Amino acid sequence: MKASRIGATVVAGLLALGLAACGSDDSDDTSSDGGGDGDYTVGVANFTLGGPYFNGMDTAIRAQADERGVEAISTDANGDAAKLASDVEDLISRGVDAVIISGGPLESAPAVLNSLDAAGIPVVLVDRQFQSGEYTSWLGPDNERIGVQDGEFIAEYLPDGGKVGIIKGGPADNSIGLARTEGFTSVIGADDRFEVVEAPDFGGWGSDGGLTVMENLLASHPDLAAVFCENDAMCLGAQRAIDNAGLTDQIVLAGVDGQLEALEAIAAGGNYVVTGLNSADEIGRLGLDRALDILDGEDVEKDTVVDSPQITQENAQEHIDRLNEITGS
Repeated sequence: MKASRIGATVVAGLLALGLAACGSDDSDDTSSDGGGDGDYTVGVANFTLGGPYFNGMDTAIRAQADERGVEAISTDANGDAAKLASDVEDLISRGVDAVIISGGPLESAPAVLNSLDAAGIPVVLVDRQFQSGEYTSWLGPDNERIGVQDGEFIAEYLPDGGKVGIIKGGPADNSIGLARTEGFTSVIGADDRFEVVEAPDFGGWGSDGGLTVMENLLASHPDLAAVFCENDAMCLGAQRAIDNAGLTDQIVLAGVDGQLEALEAIAAGGNYVVTGLNSADEIGRLGLDRALDILDGEDVEKDTVVDSPQITQENAQEHIDRLNEITGS
């Protein structure tokens, strides 16, 4: 089945709800009970909560569970695939009705999916679409399209071209990062005004990693005109390295995700100029709704692409206000 696409109408619906997100903690097992009819219990198996995006996804799922009046049981595998499998087995033993998996950097989890299938429990994947194993439904972004959008913006923003660096999250076979970079280079790499240089090290999807990789990249290529990062967290670290090197007026940045701090940097009109929205809050809430639709016997799409609008200084404040309204900030 071809993927469907969820766009602005869903975002508007989320805005209308005016929901306040639940707080997140560092415990391995947290529950959320909205005091509703309690018909369903949904397990949330997180591969990692070690970053703002994944934490935001978990928070959004549990907030939506509160709103819908169902119980959510959340786990954190701390980036360990074996622990994720153990968490899923524990959720099965606790009698959950459905499981949402936020796979983060994990590429595939066939054993986990097989266990859920054997138990007759539907599984919804959010953000990451595993490369193997059967699942009931998936919701996430078109990562290649986000990269294309960033590439098109940079190509127009820098009419004279120049050298463009790329910071990847890793590992080498990461499908989400690959899709984003391939989308970006399909535009920039095909334009003879630009030279593309890829950082030899991975940034690990975090701000500190982006800082370190950017420092090393600048040591070899101080003449960069732009940098594309596979997520906003690494770009925020790269921005610090660029500022420390006194090159803020020379190098512009393009990222992915729509992390609040990145949106604020873009709105401020500095050298962070564009990102593509991959909303953890929107996808997380839609994932909880999708699990409940399945449990209610509704016919749902196998794969649903959630729209990822381009965010620049022109519309950054709009997205900041939307995010703050949804999260109650």
